[in-house]
Amino acid sequence: MTKQLRILPIGGLGEVGKNMMVYEYDEQILIVDTGIMFPENDMLGIDYIIPDFDYLLPNRDKVCGIVVTHGHEDHTGAIHHILEEINAPIYATPLTRGLLEVKLTRGRLLDKADLHTIQAGDSVKIGPFQVEFFHVCHSVPDAVGLGITTPAGLVVHTADYKFDPTPVDGWPTDFAKLAEFSSRGVLALLADSTNADKPGWTPSEKMIDPAFDEVFSKAAGRIIIASFASLVSRMQQVADAAERHGRKLAFVGHSMTENSEMALKLGYLDIPAKTLVSLDQALSMPDDEVVLMCTGSQGEPSSIVGRLSAGTNRRFSVKEKDTVVLSSRPIPGNEETIYRTINRLFRRGANVIYEPLAPVHVSGHASQDEMALMIHLVKPKYLIPIHGELRHLRQHAVIAKEAGMSEDNIQVVENGQIIEFADGELSLGERVPGGYIFVDGSRVGDVGPSVVREREALARDGIVLVSLVLDHSGRLIEIPEIITRGFVYKHGADDLLDATTQRVIEAVENSNGNIHNQVVQTVRSFLYNETKSRPMVLVTLSWV
Repeated sequence: MTKQLRILPIGGLGEVGKNMMVYEYDEQILIVDTGIMFPENDMLGIDYIIPDFDYLLPNRDKVCGIVVTHGHEDHTGAIHHILEEINAPIYATPLTRGLLEVKLTRGRLLDKADLHTIQAGDSVKIGPFQVEFFHVCHSVPDAVGLGITTPAGLVVHTADYKFDPTPVDGWPTDFAKLAEFSSRGVLALLADSTNADKPGWTPSEKMIDPAFDEVFSKAAGRIIIASFASLVSRMQQVADAAERHGRKLAFVGHSMTENSEMALKLGYLDIPAKTLVSLDQALSMPDDEVVLMCTGSQGEPSSIVGRLSAGTNRRFSVKEKDTVVLSSRPIPGNEETIYRTINRLFRRGANVIYEPLAPVHVSGHASQDEMALMIHLVKPKYLIPIHGELRHLRQHAVIAKEAGMSEDNIQVVENGQIIEFADGELSLGERVPGGYIFVDGSRVGDVGPSVVREREALARDGIVLVSLVLDHSGRLIEIPEIITRGFVYKHGADDLLDATTQRVIEAVENSNGNIHNQVVQTVRSFLYNETKSRPMVLVTLSWV
């Protein structure tokens, strides 16, 4: 029997985030990326989401390596969850390794991790996979794509990329390597689809510098710039702007401070000692001499900017004349949270700069013309769009078709769909679970969709608690007590609650033995008829 290459997307296909791909050949597995996803607005109380990697648990001894392509949370954030279950060597470039070490130290797993540093241009044998690392431009330095040579053929996995002619670090995407792959013959291209609905070419990171200069020249007070803690390139651009305009820079927040210190140590940040100050120093300086860089560009309630907008940040508050810059674009699903944060900041007197008011952020992902160029450079037999919602994957397929690929050689799949290659031909295998694993505080997977739906129902219509005290024959001894939360105001609802109490008494008197269910159904029906709302109804019975 011919051995097959099996590719299993565990996360990142059909969604933005929690990117994780499995390559399997001859009973050995290579994992590419271990990302998280931010919760959607209706996922109340959820901190973040990790891939459902149950497929790997009975196969953990087959895992010969984990490759992390770059340092963003949607590619690194689940690493400690994976290492708690799977012991395998991890391969990453120096900056990506540094960001992983910060995460693993926080999770007390650094001593367990078998970390290997690789450079763009390296070729490493990992089980049956010969993995070649090639540099790609992205919004974080040291990002790589992968050429994975297997006995079944060569697969190119781009990870996140764009073709930036003037990157901040001066290191463009490796066109020559992509052309070399093409000359060898590429079985399949797995390519980033995040910006498949964006026409043209993604602007260069260099566009941000003049936008920062305009913001810095007009700001009358402090400048507070929010970005992702892993966006080291943006840290450098902010530091350069601060130096040009005679301001001092302080990094704020645990993750931002840890990552900046690590990047400085490894040489990925070059900030003069006279420009960089501590937060305490910055808060004691004149406002027009200060830049604070922190987390919260997605409006996360627990971030620095989130707490500033709510007035709950402990170290400092928003002042009149502060300029707050959100240097990122909204992750799909986060728009409502971000705009609420912006409105709160305006209400507190800050001037808020965000896209589309000024080009203070550019995407790190290829747009349509770059996707077409990637296809022409690599000339794959098959294209599998990755990284994006279904609408992005489908649009990537359209781009490939317009670029001359046969529709039969473009395969759009979502999480959990196994793709198999044998004798140079693609076929679809079985489907395995590829859903969400919710992380709520220290609980991983304990909170499922049913709990989230209950939280949503509580948030939407509230709760009604009915307490009954009965004798052993099932007759009421006391008037039922009804307590509501999130349903009606106490004042003005007396008539409704009195009427509900009367329905409860009648339900107990007319029950046929199952008092609990009879009261629940009676209260639900009555309250819906009266209010058109469906609060959660809980009934407690006390027997005396």
